Amino acid sequence: MADEANNKSSKPFSVDIGGMRIRYKDKSECFTEDQLVSKEPFGQFKAWFEIACKTPGVGEANAVFLATATKDGMPSGRLVLMKGYGTDGFKFYTNYGSRKARELEENPNAAMTFFWEPLRRTVRIEGTVTKTSPEDSDEYFNSRPYYSQMGSLSSRQSTVIPNREFLIEREKELQKEWPGEKIKRPDWWGGYILKPRSIEFWQGQSDRLHDRIRFRRPNPDEKPDNHLVHEGEDGWVYERLSP
Repeated sequence: MADEANNKSSKPFSVDIGGMRIRYKDKSECFTEDQLVSKEPFGQFKAWFEIACKTPGVGEANAVFLATATKDGMPSGRLVLMKGYGTDGFKFYTNYGSRKARELEENPNAAMTFFWEPLRRTVRIEGTVTKTSPEDSDEYFNSRPYYSQMGSLSSRQSTVIPNREFLIEREKELQKEWPGEKIKRPDWWGGYILKPRSIEFWQGQSDRLHDRIRFRRPNPDEKPDNHLVHEGEDGWVYERLSP
């Protein structure tokens, strides 16, 4: 019977969804170099992010896919919420015992991808991740609502648990210990910041000739020719990529 069940569960199937497509931008709505609001990526990101925050249909403009990898190169990805950005990088907070934290300990290289579907826009960021300071982590943790703090305290993220009731009981125990008070940040929870070495701005076109403008740090001794590679600001160069 077990073999029969295994055979049924492994029955192959295939679904063709090749015809699924929606309309993107048309040729009158291209993203060209003269539309850059800044010749460095952080100012450009700020402009696009602020538009995304005001666009109906973008539920959480700060939701970002974070990709990490082990030291052997095995990748994993998940959604996190960006909680700050600037010329120093892009911040997020998590449990330092989580899978992503363990992978970042082994391999600090990571990537982020924002996708604002109603705008047909994506921002891809690649760089190196480090922990923020304890003071920064304290400041953000103390700004969180009580139940968000409690959730972080109750869950040892990525560990195996028997059922949901286990979390509920754990939370009840901690609520007795911290009854409606501001909770002290546990030392196993805190912030990270991704310092980018490249940031790509992508805008989708219906004819699939998508617009891709990438900012990156130049290679040693590289000199922009202002034909393929353009000199930007603050030590950045930018270039257009084929879609």
